[in-house]
Amino acid sequence: MKIQQTSIPSASNITRETLPNGVVLLVYENTSVQSVNLFGSIHAGSIYEKPGQSGLASLAAGALMTGTIQRNFDDLHGALEDAGADLGFRGHVHKLGLSGKALAEDLSLLLNIAADALRNPVFPAEHVERLRGERLTWLQYSSFDTRYRAAKAMREALYPKTHPYHYGTFGTEETVLDISREDLEQFHAGHIGPRGMILVIVGAVEAAEAVALASESFADWDNPAQPDALEAEAPAARGGDARPIVAVPGKTQSDICMGIIGPSRKAKDYLPAQLANSVLGEFGMMGRIGKSVREEKGLAYYAYSRLGGGHGPDPWSVSAGVNPENVDLAIASILEEIEALTTEAVSDEDLADNQSYFTGRMPLRLESNEGIASHIHSMESFNLGLDYLAEYDEMIYSAKKDDLLQAAQRYLGAADMVIAVAGPDQSGKIANDSVAT
Repeated sequence: MKIQQTSIPSASNITRETLPNGVVLLVYENTSVQSVNLFGSIHAGSIYEKPGQSGLASLAAGALMTGTIQRNFDDLHGALEDAGADLGFRGHVHKLGLSGKALAEDLSLLLNIAADALRNPVFPAEHVERLRGERLTWLQYSSFDTRYRAAKAMREALYPKTHPYHYGTFGTEETVLDISREDLEQFHAGHIGPRGMILVIVGAVEAAEAVALASESFADWDNPAQPDALEAEAPAARGGDARPIVAVPGKTQSDICMGIIGPSRKAKDYLPAQLANSVLGEFGMMGRIGKSVREEKGLAYYAYSRLGGGHGPDPWSVSAGVNPENVDLAIASILEEIEALTTEAVSDEDLADNQSYFTGRMPLRLESNEGIASHIHSMESFNLGLDYLAEYDEMIYSAKKDDLLQAAQRYLGAADMVIAVAGPDQSGKIANDSVAT
């Protein structure tokens, strides 16, 4: 399935404007539905947190919609509900993200409320405490989730404590308890501003009108305290195996999370690495790993691989849920598939199947305003160029077997992988491991 070149978002039909304060506006007209979607970001993620304040950026993002100078909580949400609109903010590692949806006739309202929440939050104490309680409940619940615990242990072993990726964006029970309302105010005042903001508008609105409305809401915004965008460097080599084990009381299943530093989305070999990952543990029934570990050997309830591909050195990871008795066998089987991917070029059939899979799913991702807005945002955020989607098929089909092999060899060093296991206490069954509780 090829993307229809006449309607695909590209430099020819995306309007891009940069406001004097640094806000980048991108508008794509789509009259097939009578709604509009917002998708945007600001450089205000967890990478900007001070030591010991893990979870601050995420909590601040979640609290933006609890009240402003002009509108209290009920006013904010009542205005959205009356228009049948949605708006939300979420904290990520590098960025604060926003997304919203409304009827095209209510775009002005949606932009006005988004700007109000970003520029004038007051962080009402009662709502901050409610959000804190929700966050603590989630963290407490997650502490008994073996899949979450395995992924957390992998991340903490893969990245040193000095690296921002060592920490989860939601923080810990200890750090969340220590975050004050004043901390939220200070984070907002010192980090949330217009410079480097990306705002994408997609839907049944003329580009000129959308730019004018967005300018009314954001053009006069200024925050001199806003810092420059931060980058995250790949950590130094660990210099040895890391196999943390997390004992979770009362569990009958073990979860495995294996990880190594992968490419950022901006890396030149990201697409070959993405294709290689699909072969390894995504395509069909979760690629070679799913076929070998789950289907043929029956060692796992689920098994797949994932390539992060964000703004920095995200993990290339493999996850599996297994019977505790099968942990060692499952790990060995996964490592065999990684070894094969890094020593032998994929077959012609594997390459062709995955190229067709990638080019075939893209039109489906562009069927909604939300999907279009998300992809336009990525094109701007990762400097992919506004013709990225128009050139996507060609880029995918230009990838050769050797490109996939070289990408796998560059990143997937099986001997350097962190291998974390969470579940019933199996500390005596894997040698040279650390035990966490």
